[in-house]
Amino acid sequence: MNVQGLWRRCATMIALFLWALPVAGQEATQRFVAADAAPQTSLLVRSTTDISIFAPALEAFVTQFPTVQIQYEQWGSNALYSDSLSACEGQSLPADIVISSGVHQMVDLVNRACASEYRSDLTAQLPAARIWRDELWGITREAAVIIYNTDLISAEDAPRTRFDLLDLMRRPSDDLIGKIATYDVEASGLGFLFAFMDSQEAATFGGLLEGFARVDAVATCCSAEIIEGVESGQYKIAYNVLGSYVESVQHKNLGVIHPEDYTMFLSRGLMIPKGASQRETAGVFLDFLLSPQGRAVLSKSTLIHDNNSDETSTTLSAERYIPIGPTLLVAMDKQRRGRFIAKWRDTFGMDAQE
Repeated sequence: MNVQGLWRRCATMIALFLWALPVAGQEATQRFVAADAAPQTSLLVRSTTDISIFAPALEAFVTQFPTVQIQYEQWGSNALYSDSLSACEGQSLPADIVISSGVHQMVDLVNRACASEYRSDLTAQLPAARIWRDELWGITREAAVIIYNTDLISAEDAPRTRFDLLDLMRRPSDDLIGKIATYDVEASGLGFLFAFMDSQEAATFGGLLEGFARVDAVATCCSAEIIEGVESGQYKIAYNVLGSYVESVQHKNLGVIHPEDYTMFLSRGLMIPKGASQRETAGVFLDFLLSPQGRAVLSKSTLIHDNNSDETSTTLSAERYIPIGPTLLVAMDKQRRGRFIAKWRDTFGMDAQE
């Protein structure tokens, strides 16, 4: 073999090695293909949704469309936003579909012209709060809940409202010191969105921050970590946890509360990037998720809470739906975000992230 041929072989081996390495920010990956199928199309899906929860929908899709295989990548919301923005600017290869619970980040991507348009009979049936510019669609309906360890918090003390939680944190006892958890708004795009929406909606938000500081509440990154912490007794209560992740498996000692003053509902946003190589198949996938069959699978996987609820409810209702649209761009304003995070760091005694 001559030098040029050897160089080409080495370059190919290096490329294959680098392809096999996990991408920074990517948490897990899995391939979905129907049994005995010979797929002709590969659909690359990048999403913040845990593989274990989204797998039934992915399996149902490839079973119905066996000529398509799905390469699914699970990401953290902040990393997925950065990756999608990089792809939009031509600095990396885009996915065919991006799905994120950090809906404000998705709205920003659409606003930056990073998405492709798509229309169908099924997308046209979506309520206004779950579609924007035919470029971003809400595919789930998930609640932000309070969870508590039933072995450590009595049913009488379980906070049914934010006012109840405030009362608990204001007690002179040290029982809750270091025992209340919520998302770290810098590490979690979802956590930032929930906290920011709270600050816009709740007269109790300032009191909650004061209470969190009083009991040395813990801000941490991820739904799974928070749920496991409450279940193990590391924490007694967790605030603003994504209910779909709690309800996806049975827990012997977890109580789940939909706050009675108001419960926030989130719809994960799905976008077809402008550089997607499989736009047509991406549209087929979106329509499947919006179809009765797809919604039934998502409901069974706890990603759609109460399939028949009214998503156009007013702010006077106990349900507050986070709408997909330009109003969420306020949460992406750099100065406003900086002030909000500074207040959060002060509350939780956190140093600025590098």
